[in-house]
Amino acid sequence: MSCNDEYVVRREYLASSVATGAVDVLATPYMIMFMEVTASKCVEKLLPEGFITVGIGVNIRHKNPAPYGTKVGVRVELLEQKGRVLVFRVIASLGGIVIGEGTHERYIIEKKRFEEKVLRMLKSVKNV
Repeated sequence: MSCNDEYVVRREYLASSVATGAVDVLATPYMIMFMEVTASKCVEKLLPEGFITVGIGVNIRHKNPAPYGTKVGVRVELLEQKGRVLVFRVIASLGGIVIGEGTHERYIIEKKRFEEKVLRMLKSVKNV
């Protein structure tokens, strides 16, 4: 299974806007976000009701710049499922140039149970 999406490199996605660099190109954290969002959307309709995926790992190389205003294409391919772990190959490109690639892992969870866990953790942090 594979999915594709496109994202415009807006001002708030620039390295110069998020203090990760001094140039007007796509910042690495946003490139990774595009990959995660595309992977999440790719499988969401296949999950049982009440289940979602959360990102648990990335191994990404940012290889080339994507200037402000350009359209970045993202392709994700589900390589394997190991129990509740989904492993994706992810590629971001600008025209025919790969700007980033690697793997991304997502974990299938029951949304309600996860939200309950978050509330428990919040209570314990507030008590510290």
